[in-house]
Amino acid sequence: MPRPSSSSATTGGADLLCACRDTLVRWGKDARRTAGLMIGQPDYDAYVAHAAVTHPDQAPLDRTAFFRLHEARRFGEGGGFRCC
Repeated sequence: MPRPSSSSATTGGADLLCACRDTLVRWGKDARRTAGLMIGQPDYDAYVAHAAVTHPDQAPLDRTAFFRLHEARRFGEGGGFRCC
């Protein structure tokens, strides 16, 4: 019975490792995005893509300004918690 060459076995293992790592990274990003949406924080990457398409003449907000804007919209301008 022919044996597989050692180079093809290590290459196949490396491809599997890369595929597993890529899948875990994607799941992690999806979990982070889902958690952010659950607490009312929109996705920054989706905002940047939207801003580039619909407002190409304006620079998008940086991540900190985007977060502060949406926190102010959610909780009010004073920074405190708003009940109703």
